[in-house]
Amino acid sequence: MKTSYLICFVLLIVLHIGFGENGSTPPSTSPKKRMKNKGARKNSANRKSRRQPTDQALPLAAPATKMPLIIADDQFINVFDSAIGLGEQELSYNVLPEKKGHCSANGMIMYDKAVWSPKPCITCLCSNGKTICDETVCPALKCPKTIIRQGECCPVCIDIEPNDPSIEELMPSPRTQAEMDELLRREEEEHREEEEEIQRKEKEEQRKKERKREREEKEQKELEARRKEEEELEKIIEENKRKAEEEEQLRIEEEQQKQKEEEEQRKEEEERKREEKKRQEKKKQQERAREEEEEEDDDEPDEEDPLRGDVFRSPSSPFPDELSPVPAPLPLGCFISDITVSCSFAKLRTIPAVVDVKIKSFDLLGNFITSIPNEAFHGMPNLERINLGKNNLTTLSIGPGAFVTLKHLKRLYLDGNALVQIPTHLPSTLEELKLNDNNIRAIDDVILQEMPNLVTLELEGNHLSEGNVDPLAFQPLKSLSYLRLGRNKFRTIPQGLPASIEELHLEHNQIEEISETSFNQTNNLHTIVLRHNMLEESRIAPLAWIYHETLESIDLSYNKLVHVPSYLPKPLLHLVLMGNQIERIPGYVFGHMEPGLEYLYLSFNKLVSDGMDPVSFFGAYHSLRELFLDHNDLQNVPVGLEDMKALQTLRLNNNKIRSVSPNCFCNTEDEDEDSNLEDVHLENNYIRTRDISPYAFQCIKSYSSIVLKPQYVK
Repeated sequence: MKTSYLICFVLLIVLHIGFGENGSTPPSTSPKKRMKNKGARKNSANRKSRRQPTDQALPLAAPATKMPLIIADDQFINVFDSAIGLGEQELSYNVLPEKKGHCSANGMIMYDKAVWSPKPCITCLCSNGKTICDETVCPALKCPKTIIRQGECCPVCIDIEPNDPSIEELMPSPRTQAEMDELLRREEEEHREEEEEIQRKEKEEQRKKERKREREEKEQKELEARRKEEEELEKIIEENKRKAEEEEQLRIEEEQQKQKEEEEQRKEEEERKREEKKRQEKKKQQERAREEEEEEDDDEPDEEDPLRGDVFRSPSSPFPDELSPVPAPLPLGCFISDITVSCSFAKLRTIPAVVDVKIKSFDLLGNFITSIPNEAFHGMPNLERINLGKNNLTTLSIGPGAFVTLKHLKRLYLDGNALVQIPTHLPSTLEELKLNDNNIRAIDDVILQEMPNLVTLELEGNHLSEGNVDPLAFQPLKSLSYLRLGRNKFRTIPQGLPASIEELHLEHNQIEEISETSFNQTNNLHTIVLRHNMLEESRIAPLAWIYHETLESIDLSYNKLVHVPSYLPKPLLHLVLMGNQIERIPGYVFGHMEPGLEYLYLSFNKLVSDGMDPVSFFGAYHSLRELFLDHNDLQNVPVGLEDMKALQTLRLNNNKIRSVSPNCFCNTEDEDEDSNLEDVHLENNYIRTRDISPYAFQCIKSYSSIVLKPQYVK
C-alpha cells in the first residue's frame, strides 16, 4: 500500500513540473506543418549563413546540430543526435522505470504525445517512445539593428536612441587595426584574383586570336601555294602543249620532207628508167647500124671507094659503149644526199645493200635491225661514220668481219641496243665509240687494245662497277680524252684511267669517296662531273685534286654536302654545287685559288645569312662573274657584293629576303663607279619594293636588268 502511495506522489510531481515547463514554452507547430515548411527553413538557414556582418551585429543563440528525419506511418521519428540537453551531459539514471510509449528526457518520464522545449527555439515531441526535436526558424529581418529579448529565440528590430547604454552593450566592439588590415588584405587578394582572372581571360582571348590569325595565315599560304601550283601546272600544260604543237609541226615537216624526198626519189627512178630505156634504144640502134654496115661491107668490093668531099663517116668502134653500173633501188624511207645515206626510223629489219664508193656516212638510227652480216658494208669501203643506235643488235649478232673492210671508219654509234660486251674486231682507225644504254657488264684488259686512236668513249647506262672493270682496261687508250661512265654502279673512281684523259663524266653512280690516289695519273684532266652521287665533304681527301694544274671545272651537284668543300683545285674556275644541303660557306675556302673562281652555282641549298660573311668569298672578289644563290633560305642580301667588281650575273630569287639596303650592290662612297652587273634577280622574296632606296641600284647601268617582281606578301 505504501508503495502505491509513493508512486502516485511521484507522478503528481512529474505532471506539475511538465505543466510548468509547457507554460513557459512557446507553442510549436504540428509535425505535419513542420514537415511542409522544412524546405523553406532550409533555404532560410542557407540565406542566414550568407548574411553580411551587419545582420549579425547582435549575438544569436547557437542552433542545434540537426540530423536527418525519417517519416514512418505519418509520424516523425527522432534521428537528432542527442537533441535533448544539447551541450549538457545526459543523466545516466531514471527516477522511474520507463513504460512502453513513454520518453525519457533529462531523467524525467514523458508521456506519449508530450511536447517540451529543452532550449530556446528547440521543440521536442514524444511519439511512441521516440523523442523528435525541431528547431524554430526565425524570419528574415531587413532592419539595420536587431535584439533577442530574454525568453525569446528570434531577434526583433529595435530603434537606436542616442546614448542608450543598453544598445551600446549589445553593439559589437569596434574592429581592431589588425582586423581592419586583415579585411583589407582579403579585399586586395580578392581584387588581385579578379584582375588575374581578367588577365587570364584576356590572354586566352589573345591566344585564340593568335591561333585564328595563324590559321588564316596558314590558309592564305596554302591558298598561295595552291595558286602557284596551279600556275606552274598551267605553265607545264602550256609548255607541253607548245612542245606537242612543235612536235606535230616537226612531224608534219618531216612527213612533208619525206614525201618530197619520196617524190624526188620517184622522179629519179623514172629518170633512171628513161635513161635506161634510152641507152637500150641507143644500143639497139648501134647494133642495127653495125649489122647494116656488115651487110654493106659484104656487098661492096674489097677495094676501097674514094671518098666524096660532101660525105663524112666516122670510123666504127670495135667495142660497144661502156655502160655505168645501175645501183639497186633504196628501201622506202631511205635517201641519198651527197655522201650520206640516211635510213633513220625507216622500220628496216636488215641493212640495205648500197654500192657506192663515194658514201662516207650511213645513218640507220631507230630501226629494227637484229644482225650485221660480214658483207653488210662491202659496197661502201670508204665509210667514216656509221650510226646503228636504237636497234635490236646483240653481241653474237655482229659478224666478226662486219667492220674489218672499213679502213677509214672513225665514228661508230651502237647506243640503245642489247650488247653485253664491247664488240671485237673493230677497226683500229676508230676515234669515237658510243655504247650507251646497253647491257655491258664487264670490260677486260684486252678488249680495247686494238683501238689506240680512240679519243671519245661513251659507256653510260650499263652495268659497270669497279668490280667488273679491269684496272688495266683503259691503259691501251693512249689518245683517249673524253670518257663517259655515267648511270652505272661505281662506288669509287675507276682505277687505271689513262693519263691523256681531259673530261670525265661519272654522274648518276653511287660514289661515296674520293681518295688521294683517284686522279694521280690524270695530269691533263680539266673537267669532272660527279653530280647525283653520295659524296660528303668529309669523304673527299684533302690531296685528292688540290695540286692539279689543269682542273678548271667540277660539278658536285645533288650529293650530300652540308658546306662548300675545302681543298678545291687551285686553277678551278667553274664550281657547281646545286641541289645539296649546304648551310654555310667557310671563310677563305676560295682564298688559295689562282687566278680565281669565276662561276659559282649554289642554287637549291639551305644557305642562311648567318652562314656567309665577307671572308666567305675571300679570294674570289676580283674574279667572280656569275653567282647563283637562288632557292635558299637567305634573310638578307649577302654582304660584300659591292666589292665584286667583275660580277655580271647574280641570282637571289626565291629566298626570304625582306629588305634591300642602299649599299647592298653599290658602294655609296664612290658614286661615280659603275657596276658590271648585267642580270640581277630578286623576285619571289618578301621585299616591299616601295621601301627600296632610290640609291640602291644607282651603280647598275640598266634598270631593265633588275628583276624585282613578283614578291610574296606576308
